Amino acid sequence: MVSVVTPVYNGDRYLEECIQSVLSQTYQNWEYVILNNCSTDRTQEIAESYAKRDKRIHINNNNELLPIMKNWNRALRHISPESKYCKVVHADDFLFPECLEQMVSLAEAYPTTGIVASYSLWGNRVVSDGLPYSTEFLPGRELCRLTLLDEVYCFWSPSSLLILSDLIRKREFFYNEVYLHADVEACYEILQESDFGFVHQVLTYIRKHEESMTSLVAAPNNRIILSNLDLLARYGPIYLSPDEHKKHFKTKLGSYYYFLARNLFNLRERDFWKFHINGMKRTSFKFRFSKLFYALIRLFIKNPVKNIYMMISALAEKLKRSKSSQI
Repeated sequence: MVSVVTPVYNGDRYLEECIQSVLSQTYQNWEYVILNNCSTDRTQEIAESYAKRDKRIHINNNNELLPIMKNWNRALRHISPESKYCKVVHADDFLFPECLEQMVSLAEAYPTTGIVASYSLWGNRVVSDGLPYSTEFLPGRELCRLTLLDEVYCFWSPSSLLILSDLIRKREFFYNEVYLHADVEACYEILQESDFGFVHQVLTYIRKHEESMTSLVAAPNNRIILSNLDLLARYGPIYLSPDEHKKHFKTKLGSYYYFLARNLFNLRERDFWKFHINGMKRTSFKFRFSKLFYALIRLFIKNPVKNIYMMISALAEKLKRSKSSQI
């Protein structure tokens, strides 16, 4: 059995398409758990209308509105004790008809597999690529090593992964509830003790839109660049050789300070700097103003005219917005 899980808050715009995609699976041995997080739109109505038609669909409703990660964890606690695999699909995403069949088939072929991924369609772009076509199975540690070295990236979204249910059950909290990219962190954790499978087909659709969590939370301050650096600092010593980790971390940290330096020339708002300085404090390495200053000087020397123009343009834009707000 596969437990398909959808944690949802105010998802009526796309939920019906998501549910239909589960019903259309060529693989039929599934249950579908939908956790409604106190939605104020038609989410509950839509979900319950489908539950009346198919007994495999189970609707659960929270009594209080939960933060995103807490809601994800609660949804996973509702999976059946009989399920062997778990397939998350976010309410604004959907599965192509052969998704469960192909993923389960590959997982069954390799009994040590803990995670199965596939290509995904993200908007109109195919993602989760990088593995050679002949590679459908890798030791978990090797996949994590290649990921940390930026050679592949197969953890695009929880909607693109099939996970062994026992690996979810054995963790009190599958997702780290204080970490925005807890889904990626969870992959690094469980692949220390299991292996990885990959289906070379597009099996999931991940919606790209302005209301997604990445667009609303991660993108404005480029939270992903800090998250990836933190993941490298924490999991590099586990999956990389000492030389690999030292060299790659030095390169990535240098790129991060250059990113911050460019944003100094762009005169980013106080919230941007507050996020990155405070974010650094929660990571396993320290923010150093000396490194930022060094990156700033090098960037200016490399192209002084461009950077002065950038600052003037940013200042002009700020003045323009300030005048508009006063009108």
